[in-house]
Amino acid sequence: MDTAPAQRLLSDMRGVRYGEVIAVFPRDSGFEAEVYGTQMLNDCPQELWGALDADSIAAELGAVAVKLNGPRHWMIDGLGQKVAVLDPVVRDFNGLTMRRIAVVDLGATPSTTPYTEVHVNRGAVFFFDAGAAVYELVNPEGLAYVMQAYCVGVDPTTTEESLEMLGGRLALPPGWSYRSRVLDEELVIDTTQTVATVLQDEFEHSYTLPE
Repeated sequence: MDTAPAQRLLSDMRGVRYGEVIAVFPRDSGFEAEVYGTQMLNDCPQELWGALDADSIAAELGAVAVKLNGPRHWMIDGLGQKVAVLDPVVRDFNGLTMRRIAVVDLGATPSTTPYTEVHVNRGAVFFFDAGAAVYELVNPEGLAYVMQAYCVGVDPTTTEESLEMLGGRLALPPGWSYRSRVLDEELVIDTTQTVATVLQDEFEHSYTLPE
């Protein structure tokens, strides 16, 4: 078994903008989503993002539905990757270049309900620096999901600074809470050997469960 520490490949990721196209397909076991993103390719220029049409992309891909996920900004500080979990696929969506970065198992009845876990095969390592602020959703069992990215697609006024007050705007399920804290030491979330567990709030900010 590989016990070497995860290697950071990219730093200064916090605040970097990106966008995703999520295409949903029927599979034998239910539904599956293929996630295409601009990460490490471009910063998702607004003039190109704004011209995307979900229905046209769905027809192009043969998908039953497409969601335009973003634009988004990373809340991680570094990124690493140990293994390639997907065959490399690069597509051009109306001039916006994206690559397939993950596959999501949606099960038999796909849900878009906030605070619902989904499982993502992404093979990535996220680094949060010591001394950095993190924002977390905590479920009734005390599990803390760390914000990996905030979205400006639902509320364009969202900034990293505004996340401190986000808890007062969330319609949290019973027993859930929102908090911010400053890390005493580096936090590494390595899902290269496992499937990542993620969820979103009603503003489509994304959170990941440390493994």
